Amino acid sequence: MPQEFRCNCPVTSALDVVGDKWMLVIVKQMLMEGKETFKDFKESEESIATNILSVKLKLLEEVGIVTKNKLANNKKTNLYLLTEKGIALTPVIVELANWSDKHLRDSHPTIQNEGGMELLRDDKAAFANVLEKSYRQKLEQQKQKN
Repeated sequence: MPQEFRCNCPVTSALDVVGDKWMLVIVKQMLMEGKETFKDFKESEESIATNILSVKLKLLEEVGIVTKNKLANNKKTNLYLLTEKGIALTPVIVELANWSDKHLRDSHPTIQNEGGMELLRDDKAAFANVLEKSYRQKLEQQKQKN
């Protein structure tokens, strides 16, 4: 089913695809936390309901942000991986993390303060590059397994 867009505005069109409250969370989980199976996503701290998770993964696949394959050693388990289009969302994820760190910490003081936050604060581009490089290495390792 083709994606429907509300209008021709680039911002609105992007939000039509990734503006849902779960879409970027799933991309972030893949990019930053290494999630790749339905079970991985289901067990995450964000607690996405399984029916919603199924729908969102399918939508992400339909718009070309993720691919779905079978695990090499377990043909029953689906493996979800970011495509280049999905990896291209890295700067968006980094900017959201940066904005949150700067503007939500007062009202949400328990926001994560480790795991690369210093690099994010010091050099957003370097932080994004580390994420992308790490994810691409993971993709390369997956190719070698299959």
